Amino acid sequence: MERKWWKESVVYQIYPRSFMDSNGDGIGDLRGIISKLDYLKELGIDIIWLSPVYESPNDDNGYDISDYQSIMDEFGTMEDWEALLHEVHKRDMKLIMDLVVNHSSDEHPWFVESRKSKDNPYRDYYIWRPGKNGKEPNNWESCFGGSAWQYDETTGEYYLHLFSKKQPDLNWENPKLRQELYDMMRWWLDKGIDGFRMDVINFISKEPGLPDAPNPEGRKYVPGGRYYMNGPRIHEFLQEMHKEVFSKYDIMTVGEMPGVTPEEAVLYTGEDRHEVHMVFQFEHMELDSGPGGKWDVKPWRLKDLKAVMSKWQKSLEGKGWNSLYLNNHDQPRMVSRFGDDRTYLEESAKMLATFLHMLQGTPYIYQGEEIGMTNVRFPSIEDYKDIETLNMYREKVFENGEEIEKVMDSIYKKGRDNARTPVQWDDSEHAGFTSGTPWIAVNPNYKEVNVKKALQDKNSVFHYYKKLIQLRKQHEIIVYGTYDLILEDHDQIYAYTRTLGEQKLLVICNFFSGNPVFELPSNLRYTKKELLISNYDTDPEERIENMVLKPYEARVYRLV
Repeated sequence: MERKWWKESVVYQIYPRSFMDSNGDGIGDLRGIISKLDYLKELGIDIIWLSPVYESPNDDNGYDISDYQSIMDEFGTMEDWEALLHEVHKRDMKLIMDLVVNHSSDEHPWFVESRKSKDNPYRDYYIWRPGKNGKEPNNWESCFGGSAWQYDETTGEYYLHLFSKKQPDLNWENPKLRQELYDMMRWWLDKGIDGFRMDVINFISKEPGLPDAPNPEGRKYVPGGRYYMNGPRIHEFLQEMHKEVFSKYDIMTVGEMPGVTPEEAVLYTGEDRHEVHMVFQFEHMELDSGPGGKWDVKPWRLKDLKAVMSKWQKSLEGKGWNSLYLNNHDQPRMVSRFGDDRTYLEESAKMLATFLHMLQGTPYIYQGEEIGMTNVRFPSIEDYKDIETLNMYREKVFENGEEIEKVMDSIYKKGRDNARTPVQWDDSEHAGFTSGTPWIAVNPNYKEVNVKKALQDKNSVFHYYKKLIQLRKQHEIIVYGTYDLILEDHDQIYAYTRTLGEQKLLVICNFFSGNPVFELPSNLRYTKKELLISNYDTDPEERIENMVLKPYEARVYRLV
């Protein structure tokens, strides 16, 4: 397996709107990020992934871009951005930018031109179709609900938008458009950035003819993912992108790919394939979704988590590379979802971090995760800002007459705003995020959970993360060792080994509040052991053949 800096790194995702506000307008900004770089350096971060800061009308919080080569006023100026890049590099960290090229904003100059007439030179930069029998061109549903098509009166045709109607899909079949996008990517890389996180990049190739999706239930709109996820030309497009752009720089690329399988991921990330370095897959993020999708919340099961994570670990072993995450700007907080954010907040936050950082792959930390930030329960739908959440609420409550309490409960568990409340820096007003009124309310638990408190407490979640990151730099086995699941059928303990040559790591995680007994499998032999990290005070000499674990306990041993 090739050794690469991006395999040995830890990434920290910044959602700039909610990270740190420097000018009191209630919105996080670039100068705010600069002011906190020493904090990230102390944590041990190697790479910062910056969610979009480009010019945007902000229909989907910056993922609707109207100018790929300028900075949104709310975040600052291009000079501020250049200062950020300089300060990141000065601290020996790297910066990767979000690349959003499945769609643009409907306010992008290309789309403004495209909608003017059917023979406009930019018409073919987007996906336009006439209606069919007085209806939309097909029955696809937008990822944000409703039709994936928007009628435009100027030319009497519809344009495709797999997300918001203000996010028209770009037409990757057009070679001229592709070259414009490659020029833009090179422009950023020439400025000195260290790579890209690529938003829904496996959506860029659509099935020719854009056929109707199967609809046995006769619904008005249905998910058409099978016709645009991992489409027929996706590998061709990514290989072209690599040849034209990525191959010319020493960078890191990670593709967000909903609906990707491990077999497809091997094709996307294989070292001889020249596409991307790693993918974000979503299989483990769907373990608590019922048949009705994301908002149909059901309890997740440990055996399913084991099955999914083990499948990805083994399928990519020696062939590709995993990205490791349990939350991000689109997902609820991991300690609220997979741990216990009330009785065992610190213990379960540390256990989950141990579980994730000891797997093979590149770990991603989402802002605030390192202090144990939790989901939020705002009292009213009026307090929520996320377009996906608001669309769902309107559809379920106003159109379908569902109970408000039931709908709000699913928002408390799964809403994207859980991840978007401001970072809790201290216990002053608005958690030290802003001197003004924050764009979205701060989680009320900021007096107990905040950075200032975490830095002062040597046993805090922050210091535990810092140690996990240090261990990764000290022990090659954590990066390059192979993974094997043990105690596969245990319903409370997730345990696995990592192996590199003669060395072995034993990782033991109790995912619940009970006191299960860990029994070491008889085939795991060793002559001496070393306790590398644990989230409780533990006697390093304790025998590991038979141990009663504490609630949410995690231990990592090096066995020789």
